[in-house]
Amino acid sequence: MQVFDRAAVRAHRERSAASWPQHDFLKREVAERLLDRLRDINRSFDVALDLGCHGGTVAQLLPGIQKVDRLIQSDVAAAMARQAAGTGWPALVADEEALPFGPQSFDLALSVLNLHWVNDLPGTLLQLRHSLKPDGLFLGALLGGESLHELRVALMEAELELTGGLSPRISPFAEVRDCGSLLQRAGFALPVVDQDEITVTYGDPFGLLRDLRGMAETNAVQERPRGLSRRALFARMAEIYAQRFAQPDGRIPVTFQILYMTAWAPHEAQQQPLRPGSATTRLADALDTVERAAGDKANPARRPGA
Repeated sequence: MQVFDRAAVRAHRERSAASWPQHDFLKREVAERLLDRLRDINRSFDVALDLGCHGGTVAQLLPGIQKVDRLIQSDVAAAMARQAAGTGWPALVADEEALPFGPQSFDLALSVLNLHWVNDLPGTLLQLRHSLKPDGLFLGALLGGESLHELRVALMEAELELTGGLSPRISPFAEVRDCGSLLQRAGFALPVVDQDEITVTYGDPFGLLRDLRGMAETNAVQERPRGLSRRALFARMAEIYAQRFAQPDGRIPVTFQILYMTAWAPHEAQQQPLRPGSATTRLADALDTVERAAGDKANPARRPGA
């Protein structure tokens, strides 16, 4: 199922590469939060991959935690890869849907705000798992389903009002409940998914649109409207956005929901679940409560007349 136009994703990255340092604030913030998780892991990694490196934000931050000896950066856009190579770590052009890496190439794989543009996310996760050595770690962060919900609502209402119909103007994002099962489908062990929200404020919605363009996060859905959109649509969107969501000081909030994924390539030394029925301690004893058969109630209610 081809939801995204990958050529458009690449073109947006190529276009935004020159001005990337002026618009990387969200990726930088999320990268710092993701690397905090890496800092808490009590081990070091020889060779790491930064998948979807953009302009090299992770490479700039990674030396500060002293966990990785060598980093390979990759991006779907050549202009981004060239910029990332300026960090001193090697960078190459690679499509996330067809990774060029051999089996067991890396001890660690990182991906920050990149995988939400992949059509076949289970397939990409499977390729990442194959590229990791046994007991290798995957840490990923991607935009979740609540991201940009204010803009989504304002655009939908404006388009319905002006045209009587709806167009896919904002990309669909993953839901937190799906990410764990996707990691399991890809063969990862010990998957953990958590979420965070980052709220940014702007003077008006057009500042948000400029930043989305600078981040290469503009619409790349296959069924998106082609050609120039009507100015009246975005003018009405800005009015609705302000009416529905403006703060007391007049600034408008923008929500980014971030989903963090942590998982490991399987290894025999990892903790394994116990065989069902092998427990030696009753749960009721551990909870200091009374065990009852299924269906029993602690204080059954008496029916009228009984």
